[in-house]
Amino acid sequence: MAADTNTSTTRLTFFVNGKKHEVDHVDPRTTLASYLRNQMHLTGTKIGCNEGGCGACTVMISDQAPESGAIQHYSVNACLMPVCSVNGKAVTTVEGIGSLVRQRLHPIQERLAKAHGSQCGFCTPGFIMAMYALLRNYPQPTEEQIDVALQGNFFLVKLLSLFTINQ
Repeated sequence: MAADTNTSTTRLTFFVNGKKHEVDHVDPRTTLASYLRNQMHLTGTKIGCNEGGCGACTVMISDQAPESGAIQHYSVNACLMPVCSVNGKAVTTVEGIGSLVRQRLHPIQERLAKAHGSQCGFCTPGFIMAMYALLRNYPQPTEEQIDVALQGNFFLVKLLSLFTINQ
């Protein structure tokens, strides 16, 4: 006799911008980008190409490295990541690093604006989050680290070299 899978409950627990978030009954096909935008109303995470190429949906994920237990930060394309995969992890969106709600912009946001690095504004949150995750791991990144970290954000490699971010 087959088990009735409709009676099982799975609770996802994760953090978004520092706040604990628990949810039951999430469709496992839901992407993190869709969930952030539609359920949490965090619209700074954009859905552009919906295939991981443009980087407009970039968010930072933080969790523990399995081998060392150290906290690791990495940027991901939220349009490709199932929301169920963030169970036990922390998600940081562009709203979580600085906004008018937080009373000031993050230095990355501020410098990108001052250097006229923003295009139409659609891709800008993804650029900011890719830089933020990079600098959380490597406060003084090498050119190779920059290239690897920003592969999904096409023009940012050159832009980042225009200004230095001191944290």
